[in-house]
Amino acid sequence: MDNKLNINVRSFSYKNGIPADPSGNGGGFVFDCRGILNPGRFEEYKRLTGRDEEVIEFLETKTKIHEFLDAAYRLVDLTIQDYLNRGFTNLEVNFGCTGGQHRSVYSADRTAEHLTGKFSGINITVEHVVQDGKNWKN
Repeated sequence: MDNKLNINVRSFSYKNGIPADPSGNGGGFVFDCRGILNPGRFEEYKRLTGRDEEVIEFLETKTKIHEFLDAAYRLVDLTIQDYLNRGFTNLEVNFGCTGGQHRSVYSADRTAEHLTGKFSGINITVEHVVQDGKNWKN
């Protein structure tokens, strides 16, 4: 039996709704990235995603994405430590934006990296609902 905490980290589009929790617990976090300036509003970034260097540079230099994610990390880290201490097995961490392409993708990837570097005793699954559905074709 795997006693690790399973953490699903997702990006999604609010146009399609918040992803369901497959664990059946019906809980977790939903962070709204729409308060961060959207690279998708600029022609040069429209066909790119939050994994493209140009979008990453835009988010990291022209927005408050670091402050946003630092706040999210504090909440998620606190919960993960508690869940590990109490033997919980599932946690959902979702990041939504308008199209599920730029801000939420970046945020989900960075959060997974943060959690992997900070905690042992966890399994992380990253899903980009919109982009995975398009096989990463924009």
